[in-house]
Amino acid sequence: MRVKNHIRILIIASFVWLLFLLLGIPDYYLQYSANVMVWFSVFLLIPLVIIIRFILKSIKRAKRVKISLWYAFYYTFPLAVYDYLYCGIYLGYGFKFIYIFWFLSIYYIILWILFPGIAFILNRKQI
Repeated sequence: MRVKNHIRILIIASFVWLLFLLLGIPDYYLQYSANVMVWFSVFLLIPLVIIIRFILKSIKRAKRVKISLWYAFYYTFPLAVYDYLYCGIYLGYGFKFIYIFWFLSIYYIILWILFPGIAFILNRKQI
């Protein structure tokens, strides 16, 4: 993947994080009950799967898994750093933010499953 593609994915991922930050105002989703956040997290998987499939379908089969891993990286690692800077430092939760904001941190794992998983499925279907 070219450097410009890495930068583009990082910019888009950063924009997605900023959008979720703005949508979470005033308390970065803590104003909602755990039950609401469970349902939100479950229903968020539906558009995520659709978007990931759309993104990966346009990538050549031979490069799909490798590029899916880059997407997983850019949508987890930088966003975890942003979450730490905002929740951990700015809001003062430290590393406890990982379990206090579990509805964010579960995606640090989920996306590492979804991106390569969908890439493998698309490759098996010869799409």
